[in-house]
Amino acid sequence: MAATPQNPAASAPRRKVSRHRGEGQWAAGHFTPLNGNEQFKKDDDGLNVRTRIETIYSKRGFDSIDPNDLRGRMRWWGLYTQRRPGIDGGKTAILEPEELDDEYFMLRVRIDGGRLTTQQLRVIGEVSQEFARGTADITDRQNVQYHWIRIEDVPTIWERLEAVGLSTTEACGDTPRVILGSPVAGIAADEIIDGTPAIDEIHRRIIGNKDFSNLPRKFKSAVSGSPLLDVAHEINDVAFVGVVHPEHGPGFDLWVGGGLSTNPKIGVRLGAWVPLDEVPDVYEGVISIFRDYGYRRLRTRARLKFLVADWGVEKFRQVLEDEYLQRKLVDGPAPAQPVERWRDHVGVHRQQDGRFYVGFAPRVGRVDGTTLAKIADLAEAHGSGRVSTTVEQKMIVLDVVEDQVDSLVEGLQALDLTVHPSPFRRGTMACTGIEYCKLAIVETKARGISLIDELERRIPDFDEPITINLNGCPNACARIQVADIGLKGQLVLDDQGRQVEGFQVHLGGALGLEAGFGRKVRGLKVTSQELPDYVERVLKRFQKERETGERFATWVTRASEEALS
Repeated sequence: MAATPQNPAASAPRRKVSRHRGEGQWAAGHFTPLNGNEQFKKDDDGLNVRTRIETIYSKRGFDSIDPNDLRGRMRWWGLYTQRRPGIDGGKTAILEPEELDDEYFMLRVRIDGGRLTTQQLRVIGEVSQEFARGTADITDRQNVQYHWIRIEDVPTIWERLEAVGLSTTEACGDTPRVILGSPVAGIAADEIIDGTPAIDEIHRRIIGNKDFSNLPRKFKSAVSGSPLLDVAHEINDVAFVGVVHPEHGPGFDLWVGGGLSTNPKIGVRLGAWVPLDEVPDVYEGVISIFRDYGYRRLRTRARLKFLVADWGVEKFRQVLEDEYLQRKLVDGPAPAQPVERWRDHVGVHRQQDGRFYVGFAPRVGRVDGTTLAKIADLAEAHGSGRVSTTVEQKMIVLDVVEDQVDSLVEGLQALDLTVHPSPFRRGTMACTGIEYCKLAIVETKARGISLIDELERRIPDFDEPITINLNGCPNACARIQVADIGLKGQLVLDDQGRQVEGFQVHLGGALGLEAGFGRKVRGLKVTSQELPDYVERVLKRFQKERETGERFATWVTRASEEALS
């Protein structure tokens, strides 16, 4: 058709007109389920699956479990199916979920604030030994994870845990996950403010509350008054960081929108100072914004960090104040940079009351039920009834009197739980990996343990704080982007052209001091077998080239690609 004055479009290319579908925000009226996850959450609240576990699935066995419960709602109670043994990493993204599923579960015990009594720790150890084949890994979110759990045993496990004040409620799923807290809250001599009362009140109000049990995706949070910034606040959805206001005194600086995975973002300050007694209200406001305005159409954009990035700080704060708090927040200062590189509280430290806390380092968080029970025994024998977990896969015994410290240190050392670890043992973390995780491509825990041993043997004089984080897939559960050496598991080609387990290398990430993401060197991948050689090589170059007082992450920014390869 020729163009005419009456039909000018005839000479122009046709444009496809698409109707905007929205982002699935409830507050914008988009209630229609937009993906499978939103559908099963609409069909039945995830918290309701507990009744079916107790009355049906635990009695009829694994094959009786509804698929939407098995791979969906059971996460609301800390349960994930684990990986069927013998499936290599090359099949992770190829097989259907039912082909990857084993008939056993990972079960996550939430430990809000990382706080445990020795009685609770002993029960965690007993459950491990009786029901989980001895497994009990300490995670980088202060939890404990079991494996090899049978559905038939879950009600009994819940009964044992809940009898001592523990739970698995909303330890996974599209829920408010465990609330991180300083593991030395209330006792550290340098503490700005104790956030424990706020964590307890948030837990009382929010956890298990169906007003907050259907979020767009997981919601990670942290509250700490430690000047060491010891809860990785920069990568949580919401975080309250201890600061001193020049007029109002100690309180918390409010951060929102952090997170890693395949699209990492450092959280941002709202510039607001929050007093201790208002932290639960503000937390409730932030999580409500996520529930109401969070993106539900695509799972890949269903984290708070995407909303914060789109809105910006000013709009987010305005909506929080005007729609949810009905009042203005007080402007406040940013937290000071920590004076120490290590934030894990490992070592012997004096408490406010003159007693001591003693932090120690398992290898990559791997412990077992028998060891946990022995830690409880040691703590009690040396005058302590409390222990805590850290966000660095470490543990701490609290409240030790001075004349018992040396004996406790010796007892821990006998369990291979050193209080004075090498930088490699202290700074290496690993996710669950292909041993149990259905998303993983490579082995991580055993690889991390062997890497620690190799580096201690090869570079015994290395004395600089260093973080080495191994992750079995791109999802960054082990925080690879913010490690000095971050290792993202993938299949790579060896020198014979064979496809083998290996890692994409990220270098120079950090939290705390100059927080930022690591540098991904173009084409820098190593096989698992080559990993010790590579790390040894790059660390020796750092030792040779570093300037006085220079951190590894700083050196990385100026080093040549040749020096990093």
